[in-house]
Amino acid sequence: MNRAFHTHAASGRFQGASPWTMSQRVRLVAWEYAWSLLCSWTPKPANRWRLLILQLFGAAIYGTPFIHQRARIQIPWNIELRHRACIGDRANLYSLDRIVVCEGSVVAQEAYLCTGTHDFGDQTLPLQTSPIRIESRAFVGARAFIMPGLTVGQNAVVGACSVVTRDVPANTIVKGNPAS
Repeated sequence: MNRAFHTHAASGRFQGASPWTMSQRVRLVAWEYAWSLLCSWTPKPANRWRLLILQLFGAAIYGTPFIHQRARIQIPWNIELRHRACIGDRANLYSLDRIVVCEGSVVAQEAYLCTGTHDFGDQTLPLQTSPIRIESRAFVGARAFIMPGLTVGQNAVVGACSVVTRDVPANTIVKGNPAS
């Protein structure tokens, strides 16, 4: 299990302090408007257009993955999508850290890949991030939740509505809360 969290200091608890620089915040706002105006309304066959917009905002795209027009991506420059990877309807890539979705993998509708949490041992609750990797031909079921710092192995299946709290080995099926 990859538990190497990166801590982003904030100046105080509940004071609205941001771990992001002003430049990063401007890029995030630009991204939010760009996706809303240029992609969220497009039909499914406009996938190449959505991939182009993602690339313009720094996403690493290899081959031809599919990204649903209603997918939600927090920070595109932290995303890597490989050939034939599929991000489903309303899937959420909360990419405060790197998310890699390898070749032929599926992140089904409303699944949530979460790369961020907080250090609850520190009263300022600093943001902590850690990457997620979905290996080749893995399947993350509808409404599944993947915690920060985890890898879903090659050919693994995560059942619908599961909460994944540890790495999923290759060629296994897990389900439930916590997934096992």
